[in-house]
Amino acid sequence: MITVSNLSLRYGKRTLFEDVNLKFTQGNCYGIIGANGAGKSTFLKILSGEIDPTTGSVSFTPGERMAVLKQNHYEFDEFPVIETVLMGHKELYNTMKEKDAIYLKEDFTDADGERAGELENLFAEMDGWNAESNAATLLSNLGIKEDTHYKLVKELDGTQKVRVLLAQALFGKPDILLLDEPTNDLDINTISWLEDFLAGYEAIVLVVSHDRHFLDTVCTHVVDIDFGKMTIYTGNYTFWYQSSQLALKQRSDQNKKLEEKVKELQEFISRFSANASKSKQATSRKKALDKINLDEIKPSNRKYPAIMFNQQSREAGDQILQIENLGKTLNGEVLFSNINLMVNKGDKVAVLSQNSLATSAFYDILTGRDTDFTGSFKWGVTINPADIPMDNAEYFKGSDLNLVDWLRQYASGDKDEQFIRSFLGRMLFSGEEVLKKSTVLSGGEKMRCMFSRMMLQQPNLLLFDEPTNHLDLESITALNNGMKDFKGTILFTSRDHELTQTVATRIIELTPAGMIDKMMSYDDYIKSDAVQKQREEMYDLA
Repeated sequence: MITVSNLSLRYGKRTLFEDVNLKFTQGNCYGIIGANGAGKSTFLKILSGEIDPTTGSVSFTPGERMAVLKQNHYEFDEFPVIETVLMGHKELYNTMKEKDAIYLKEDFTDADGERAGELENLFAEMDGWNAESNAATLLSNLGIKEDTHYKLVKELDGTQKVRVLLAQALFGKPDILLLDEPTNDLDINTISWLEDFLAGYEAIVLVVSHDRHFLDTVCTHVVDIDFGKMTIYTGNYTFWYQSSQLALKQRSDQNKKLEEKVKELQEFISRFSANASKSKQATSRKKALDKINLDEIKPSNRKYPAIMFNQQSREAGDQILQIENLGKTLNGEVLFSNINLMVNKGDKVAVLSQNSLATSAFYDILTGRDTDFTGSFKWGVTINPADIPMDNAEYFKGSDLNLVDWLRQYASGDKDEQFIRSFLGRMLFSGEEVLKKSTVLSGGEKMRCMFSRMMLQQPNLLLFDEPTNHLDLESITALNNGMKDFKGTILFTSRDHELTQTVATRIIELTPAGMIDKMMSYDDYIKSDAVQKQREEMYDLA
């Protein structure tokens, strides 16, 4: 158990937390949510002892071992991969090193023999003889091939290092597991394996993630950080979001009687609890939801941007986009070839590839940023496309304009300041904030500006290349809703599972040997044996 008592953290005049009192219990997974800058990662650092709180304390059940997903990707550069994983169990690793050092001594004494015996017993109790095998299995499950296990960590690329550090945190089944953005740089299959691993894990897990599907799959509780307070709610992220939105709606409905509101909440809990039986955390989550107190359901104070694309400058005709034999090679590597595609009106197409360079190149070609390709494509004459690229730096480079003047560049005709401010206001820029320079924006603020720009263009076709990068959960949820509600055509690439599953009506995958094109949902696509067989054949041909 973790007990947090009267915790507060202040930086000068700024207070991140105040009077936090929480208990985290065995067998539960807690998803920590909050706006960017709310202090999610900082809270994990307090629990791990990396940061001291201003006031209050954190206590643990004696004897419990904690593991933390390390964020410094260079910390273990000089160590072999397999040894780096073993270092996740500090007591086991230190025992192993001390034991090995004794056996290497030339002047081996009786005292050394006695100590070695003690260490051997301790090593066996910690399942030390299987440690290297267990570490290798973890690495393999996380996509690190066996021929890499004995290389130095510095020889790996960034995505491989992330996986090694994740294996280190999971190694030895710690009693308490702290994970900050564990799905970053993981592919679909590895995330699925991690979801299964954590869903069946009987320890205490605290996780920070912007991946809603991941939070929904593994979490039994949500810890909401809002206005310097922390509150634990039963259920996963979707339950928290939907229940808080229902409570907010009820609060604004002054005419509805109390008994009607209670009945509505009870029906919501019952409905969600029934659905929980389908999840990987079915038993514990359903029991928790069945016991929930109606008073626990509170309206959220969180603000959501209004990302809406319902205004179109003109309705699109039937001719949307035709692509013939499109191909792209970069530095001698074939990113994709033989792409033949007819996009239909109203299609919402998720564009996939094992290589992110391929999807970005695909959008760069369609938007005219890249003219070095083979094949051809043709937009319908009625199409008014708007796009958000993965890298938006060019839109802000060298610009000393305030946000109003920056956005005015993309308005047709002479639009007054109030009109421009209304679009910025939808993205939560209000008052004096709209006069800040575009050069000083954070990554999330730049993305919200890009959404303002896109809405201002009133497009009938949208192109998105990883649009959830730098966004908080509120902005991701708002974008997801905006894309679902859009009546036009969309081509998009996103690592957000929930967004792709709820928006896409068609999946295409770009490969060096051609294209896979399926009219199906994302979940059906990744679970289909026939699709998997076709993918293997396509990549074998390449």
